[in-house]
Amino acid sequence: MLTVEKIGGTSMTAFADVLDNIIFHGRQGAALYNRIFVVSAYANVTNWLLENKKTGAPGVYHRISQHQEFRAALQDVAAKLQELNKNYEPLGLNLAVADAFIQQRIDQAQTYLDSLVNVLASGYVNSANILQAAREILASIGEAHSAFNSVNILQNLGVNATLVDLSGFDDAQALTIDERIKQAFANIDFATTICIATGYTKGTEGIMREFDRGYSEVTFSKIAVAVRPQEAIIHKEYHLCSADPNLVGVDHCRPVGFTNYDVADQLADVGMEAIHPKASKPLEINAIDLRIKNTFEPAHPGTLITRDFVSPDKHIEVITGTDKVVMIDIHDPLMVGTAGFDLHLMQVFYDLDVSYIFKATSANSISVLVWAKDLKPALTAELQAKYEQVTIEEAALVCLIGSNIDEPGLLARAAGALAEAGINIRSAGFALRKVNIQFIVGREEYRPAIVALNQAVG
Repeated sequence: MLTVEKIGGTSMTAFADVLDNIIFHGRQGAALYNRIFVVSAYANVTNWLLENKKTGAPGVYHRISQHQEFRAALQDVAAKLQELNKNYEPLGLNLAVADAFIQQRIDQAQTYLDSLVNVLASGYVNSANILQAAREILASIGEAHSAFNSVNILQNLGVNATLVDLSGFDDAQALTIDERIKQAFANIDFATTICIATGYTKGTEGIMREFDRGYSEVTFSKIAVAVRPQEAIIHKEYHLCSADPNLVGVDHCRPVGFTNYDVADQLADVGMEAIHPKASKPLEINAIDLRIKNTFEPAHPGTLITRDFVSPDKHIEVITGTDKVVMIDIHDPLMVGTAGFDLHLMQVFYDLDVSYIFKATSANSISVLVWAKDLKPALTAELQAKYEQVTIEEAALVCLIGSNIDEPGLLARAAGALAEAGINIRSAGFALRKVNIQFIVGREEYRPAIVALNQAVG
């Protein structure tokens, strides 16, 4: 059975566990093969190269974008990567070979970046395109590093492993992402080797232009579509659970087990991504099943996501949400009976590239829930200029999600549980398909709302 499997950065950092729990677990001989692993950079490496994903702390890219000297910072990253290499020498990594590889790759990247910086300084070109290219060059280093090390370790352990470097560092061909992937895998006999592919793929369209830091999942998805495996697998450092164990406690949640791509989209919409929606769509369209597994619990089958799964019994599969949202309420007495009022409002959001998560309407008001980070001053100013009254409140969203949750009394039980916990529902709603029942509550009530719902209907 051919599989395409993605290993995230946290798991890659614990590569001894990857060897024991993923690559060698329950396998030997020919059973080791027929697998393509798409690897992320080790934890924090892309943060050093670009910026910290959570805090925004600047990396090498920031120095380039601010027209500052970047070479010393880039060589500092090279030293850090060589220091990281020492952790994997006991596993079989040839330290001299690995250090030489990453130093050569960093030096090559510096040459490319020097050229870009010189062109940027001329003022003759679009700076956005040059900076995007710099961002991609830097990002590719992390995945090339971890992929090379993985292949070197496996080969030194006697396993036939093939490096599939999709970063195109020595390839001037103007290939799209799909073309590069197709070309890279065209002549590989999967039955006789383990493929280790970089999570970054170079392409004329620029993989980070649309997906930015989510690019490794896109590579994973596109490889799966290209080779048509029996299953695509994502290895994470945790299970896809019925609720966040950090909120409800490990003993009060469970792995989801089975669900469908619609549910996965609902989760992604509130920031609980099993996989980026734009990476999952090609899998869904091509009927490729996706399994989410916990790296550190190899015997557990994890959660299987398919196109058509519907739970045979009615139950909530996931209780989740976010407290990083704001509610924008637009009140205007001219709204009632006016065709297209909603359209003009949505045009404001569209023009400023702001997506909403939830919307509710009445005769004279429309309430829209957006990510707090998207509440731009320009959005507030535009709305206040157009409409009579605009109210903005910090909020939290809690959701009951599942493939088969349409049953009498569920909404009442959920609302009752929130009421018993002293939580006021500011707004609520669900679409006709009833895969996601949503409640808007105060931001400070997010955790108690999740706990209350999990106890009542989880």
